[in-house]
Amino acid sequence: MSNGSPKYWAIVPAAGTGKRFSADIPKQFHQLNGSLVAQHTLSRLLSIRVLEAIISPCDSSSGYWSKVPAASHPRVSLVTGGQQRADSVLNGLLAISPMAKADDWVLVHDMARPCILPTSIGKLITEVADHSVGGILATPINDTLKIVTPQRNIVSTVNRAEYRAAQTPQMFRYGLLKKAIEGMLDNNKIPTDEATAIEYAGLQAIVVDGRQDNIKITRREDLAIAEAIMKNQETGY
Repeated sequence: MSNGSPKYWAIVPAAGTGKRFSADIPKQFHQLNGSLVAQHTLSRLLSIRVLEAIISPCDSSSGYWSKVPAASHPRVSLVTGGQQRADSVLNGLLAISPMAKADDWVLVHDMARPCILPTSIGKLITEVADHSVGGILATPINDTLKIVTPQRNIVSTVNRAEYRAAQTPQMFRYGLLKKAIEGMLDNNKIPTDEATAIEYAGLQAIVVDGRQDNIKITRREDLAIAEAIMKNQETGY
């Protein structure tokens, strides 16, 4: 650990094409409650004053970024994205390597989660601040979970109390996260989120209770749900 207080950085991967979204325009550039999805997400992160910089690995040559005012903020940088999410996150980590220390904190957030509340981010930062590894926002499972075969036959019902739905931001020490992602990619493994890489490295993170309204826009109908959420949120920022 360094003698000084750790700094906080954010990485917001946005290089994906959103295959499940089924649209010619990437989902981060769709209209949502008067602004583009990316504008909402970056604006909410910019309200977190402790963040030194917000790095978005993406297709920075896309003309759509000119319609995202927050992308021009001094604390926001667009860098080249990768083929997979993990590649993009690693590019973001490399972009801050000249400035970040091993024990600094990195918050990785989905660009497609524009409904994140600043209070939830603050809660994550507060509850994970003294942890040696990091933690993630996650919510309990409300639905009954079934294990099914590829033929859609139900095998069994699992105890949902033992499960959580992972969200973002996911917050980890810079050095540990970088090493964990590099190690997994070097072994030709693709982590589905940052916590997966941390687990693969044999480390344990903690879970911080998130909110059910921190949805990820994955399909077209999620835009309508996100708009309804935004109109009823008390963002407080």
